[in-house]
Amino acid sequence: MNIDSIQNGIVIDHIRSGGAMQLFKLLGLDGLDCPVAIIKNAPSGKLGKKDIIKIDSAQPLNLDVLGFVDPDATINVIRDGKLVEKKHAGLPERIRDVLRCRNPRCITSVEPDLPQVFQLANRETKTYRCIYCEAKAEK
Repeated sequence: MNIDSIQNGIVIDHIRSGGAMQLFKLLGLDGLDCPVAIIKNAPSGKLGKKDIIKIDSAQPLNLDVLGFVDPDATINVIRDGKLVEKKHAGLPERIRDVLRCRNPRCITSVEPDLPQVFQLANRETKTYRCIYCEAKAEK
């Protein structure tokens, strides 16, 4: 398989295998007017298998979304065909308007204008809870 390198854009690398499609959706990459490549199950010495997303344009990315889905993913910024910056997503303390609370009794069910906010509850298990009702977030 041959995927061309990009000259100016972003490569999201080291995504756990199977996570690229969820990131594609949550980051809203389907709405971009530029080439986007999703590589699934690429061989990786570190992970065994990994997913990669290549965006052939410099776009702002929501690092909180990326960190929530896969905190070990890396973001490589490419300019003129060269790597100019490398970032690690990491676990965000809070995520806002990424998920909806599934608890039907949560205030966000009756007040749709309230932001959907989840707080990191346990760093080891990567568990997030709704700040209003403490329901566990489901990826």
